[in-house]
Amino acid sequence: MQFDDVADVSDQPYGPEWFAEKYGLSKRLAVTMLRTNGPSRRACDAAAKTYLAYVALQRRRQDRG
Repeated sequence: MQFDDVADVSDQPYGPEWFAEKYGLSKRLAVTMLRTNGPSRRACDAAAKTYLAYVALQRRRQDRG
């Protein structure tokens, strides 16, 4: 049995709808992140996590404001 033809899902690029749903992003923002950071899932995941952390930080700052 050969595994050369079996694609590793983690190596496949995200679809915009799935990526948007995974991180709670708008489809427009998901498409932008995927175009900017893709096709690497690792880079796209990092970008989404960084963005969400930034948004959370901004909200905390506004709440203290």
